[in-house]
Amino acid sequence: MRLVVRLLINAVALWLTDLLIEGMHVTPFGPGGTLEIVLTYLLLAIIFGIVNGIIGNLIRIVAFPLYILTLGLIALVVNGLLLLIVSWISGLLGFGLTIDTFGWGILGALVLALISWLIGILLRPVIGKPRSR
Repeated sequence: MRLVVRLLINAVALWLTDLLIEGMHVTPFGPGGTLEIVLTYLLLAIIFGIVNGIIGNLIRIVAFPLYILTLGLIALVVNGLLLLIVSWISGLLGFGLTIDTFGWGILGALVLALISWLIGILLRPVIGKPRSR
């Protein structure tokens, strides 16, 4: 259940980030109806989750000394890079995210993280906190 909620949070955060960031655009995979647009954001959220889970964790492990050296500020660059990877993968699939430059990718990743965090805080009373074991 948490996976589905997290997927929906990321999809809504991607949509809001697309509205706010000028250098980030989403192209639906179909004629552009409401269903195609919603499915596009859900697919982008799935791709982002997979990229973040696999490639993101690998980069974070390898770049751990840089995280310490920069007090975590390198995370902005890493998240921007992950967003560009999502853009590249979705471009190969023929739909999805387009980011104009690396700078827009970093700004988009920052806004995406903030929006996801805010939505997660708002939904925490509804979905409950994870129980410690």
